[in-house]
Amino acid sequence: MKKLWEASGTFKQKSHLTAYCNWLKRNQGLSFNNYQDLWDWSIENIEDFWVSIWNYFKIKSHSQYNQVLSSYNMPNCTWFGGATLNYSEHIFRQSKPSQTAIYFSNESGINIEISWQELEEKVASMVSYLKSLGVKRKDTVVAFLPNVPEATIAFLAVNSLGAIWSSTSPDFGTESVVNRFAQIEPKVLIAVDGYSYNGKPYDKTNTVKEIVASLPTLKKVILLPYINENALDNFSDAYEDINTIFKIDGGTLQFQPVDFNHPIWVLYSSGTTGLPKAIVHSHGGILLEHFKYMAFHNDVHEGERYFWFTTTGWMMWNFLQSALLMGASIVLYDGCPTYPKFDSLWNFSDDLSINHFGTSAPYLVANMKKQIDIKKAHNLSSIRSISSTGAPLPAEAFDYVYNHIKNDVWLCSMAGGTDVCTAFVGGTPFYNVRSGEIQCRALGVSLYALDDLGNTVEDDLGEMVINKPMPSMPIYFWNDKDNARYKSSYFEDYPGKWRHGDFIKINSITNGLTIYGRSDATLNRHGIRIGTSEIYSAVNKIKAIEDSLIINLELEGGKHFMPLFVKLKNGYGLSEEIKTKINKQLKSDYSPRHVPDEIIEVQDIPYTISGKKMEAPIKKILLKMPIEKSINIDAMRNPESVQFFIEFAKKI
Repeated sequence: MKKLWEASGTFKQKSHLTAYCNWLKRNQGLSFNNYQDLWDWSIENIEDFWVSIWNYFKIKSHSQYNQVLSSYNMPNCTWFGGATLNYSEHIFRQSKPSQTAIYFSNESGINIEISWQELEEKVASMVSYLKSLGVKRKDTVVAFLPNVPEATIAFLAVNSLGAIWSSTSPDFGTESVVNRFAQIEPKVLIAVDGYSYNGKPYDKTNTVKEIVASLPTLKKVILLPYINENALDNFSDAYEDINTIFKIDGGTLQFQPVDFNHPIWVLYSSGTTGLPKAIVHSHGGILLEHFKYMAFHNDVHEGERYFWFTTTGWMMWNFLQSALLMGASIVLYDGCPTYPKFDSLWNFSDDLSINHFGTSAPYLVANMKKQIDIKKAHNLSSIRSISSTGAPLPAEAFDYVYNHIKNDVWLCSMAGGTDVCTAFVGGTPFYNVRSGEIQCRALGVSLYALDDLGNTVEDDLGEMVINKPMPSMPIYFWNDKDNARYKSSYFEDYPGKWRHGDFIKINSITNGLTIYGRSDATLNRHGIRIGTSEIYSAVNKIKAIEDSLIINLELEGGKHFMPLFVKLKNGYGLSEEIKTKINKQLKSDYSPRHVPDEIIEVQDIPYTISGKKMEAPIKKILLKMPIEKSINIDAMRNPESVQFFIEFAKKI
């Protein structure tokens, strides 16, 4: 594969990874010839590796751990038992009062800088207010907010108290939000009155009221007037203005030490049936993982500016906050990335001298398709790295970055998931960037490609499997008795091993990786996982629809195609009116991401004998995999229904 970038000697010498290797040599007498040797050590000596992370980053524990890892039996294992700490406390260890902690802009032209001192004061005010409401450890506080500073402030306050955070973005519909938040019985909701996107304001007043009406455990609702400064006029006196809370004298910010395995937040990843999975991570596991990744795989340094284009409904928002652990400033943007001009984010980067530019693979692909020569119109001299995730980044997009954005930038393609709130695979300054390849498996991630028989393979397509525990793996799913759903989500196909649901190929020569998309039926739509059950729930409300099947295909060149196949009731034909109703229902109930690329009428939807929709087999057929390897006709209730999809695949 073509080499596109190599770190200079100075880059490598100044990197956190080199500093860590030197530290290992001084303190533990360990020397490594290359990154592969270091990775081998990190996964062969998993406990020693994570202890080294603990010591290298000087983790502050209010009581010391008595055991590193209770068991290698996933998921029934715990890390650093006995240790107590606080994630937020480690962020504020980096505080430099007069320096900027948060830069914020939105598409409406608002620009805000928040110093570390102001951040600490506002977090303290929020802590004081939440305490007055009786919020304490293990209570849940949820947010329906855009990517604004108030979201970061609220998260840090909730975390400081040892309470549990969860958030969604305001482009989610009522049902989608309630399906997530109702599971975790929140005590407080922090909401926004609306948001702007692509130059258009979206009033969410009624949505907020509907959400509140569906969450009986709420004790208080805090409102951020965002698109209307008089938004509180539309709500009862029971709602509190967040700006009033920030005027409270919170005194000195205090931190509640919690167990290493205490919940830090709840993220959501939809399965193919039922409610979204409410995934719970731990304070300590996320702290160690984010220190490791930000330092060694993103090389984020004190005083740098770290940007990721994300919403609060994507795990990358949570990941973005951790740049503060490194003493960097986080850069937040709310709005459409291509408004008012397609290259608005690159203008934004120029204006703020961003050092680390994070985005989704579809955004880079969209730039490529527009054939925009970014480097001609923009300086971008401050950018050290461009990070990409959310979908596989095709080789053509790698080439585009170096030919048309910046030729001396470190392109960090990475892949992980909501499940661990980090990347399993990503960047390293010790390897070259090669077209179409992710550089490395991350330290401490014992990841391999397995064939259908469970054998390790290289230079061939296989299932991405992790065979040893990671601290940032979920501690549990909310309301999941005996870890039943947790186990079925990751550990059924390869007993004792985490199957992530991605097809990958590991290059035995370069040690790089290529990801070929999801191997299961979960939809990965522009970096956000969507459960097929959400699509079906909305489509079922359309009177004319009898049944439906949704598939998302990852095609060559970074393209995505998400067709919705519908079986109509007798007497109906697929008219433009019905298509419009379907799209409106999906957008209203959930989000614009749920809207399919095409709606296609079929005579029947394929089912197994036991009554399950055959999403994964049909996806394989549409990806033109051999029929005999795609579907078991004998296990079908209606095998004749498959022929349509075989013919349809020829047209893709």
